[in-house]
Amino acid sequence: MALPMAGPGGYGDECSERASSLEDYKVTCIRFVRDISADYLAWVDRYALPAGEDALRREGITSVVGRADEWISRVARSIRGVDVVMNDAIQKMAEATAGRPFPIEVTVGGVPAYARARPGAVEVRLRAGGRGGRAAALGRHSRDERFRLESTFPASISEGGLAGSPDASDLALRLDASRASHGDVVSFTVVVQETEAGEETDRRGVSTIVHIA
Repeated sequence: MALPMAGPGGYGDECSERASSLEDYKVTCIRFVRDISADYLAWVDRYALPAGEDALRREGITSVVGRADEWISRVARSIRGVDVVMNDAIQKMAEATAGRPFPIEVTVGGVPAYARARPGAVEVRLRAGGRGGRAAALGRHSRDERFRLESTFPASISEGGLAGSPDASDLALRLDASRASHGDVVSFTVVVQETEAGEETDRRGVSTIVHIA
């Protein structure tokens, strides 16, 4: 399954160039996240899922709206920071809409989805498993990028030793936040492939945002 994303520059780039102030831009982006959540909820309607799965996906989308509101309002300290939080929210809503048919957990300091860390080397833990004896492997977000990564500072995730599709049952990744300062934010998406006999059967992405505090 293709992973929806905002595009190379994210949703905020064009609008941020016309922003009159940080506070006005925050209000605009909070409204945008709320508005676009209706489109994702409409996709859930089209899927006509069983009641339990339907409720789970709707709850996932709705909870992202609330957290994005909080992070845009209280965490983001620049227009670029607002863009990072907003685009992360859009990624998370797309992931909630698609559902998660096999278990994937991505944590920073043991915390999923919305985390905090100090500047420096930040350990990211990936734990995933396939269904019915299938394997789970670290995939790529696109042909050119293993991870989707957007930040307010120069950031990267080490790919040393990650040639091919390494096992994702318990994998330690390292986010380089050595050039971050207090108040910076970074969002990244880790993609996991479910495979059987070496062939991909499904894939999902999990997005995480980290506040450097």
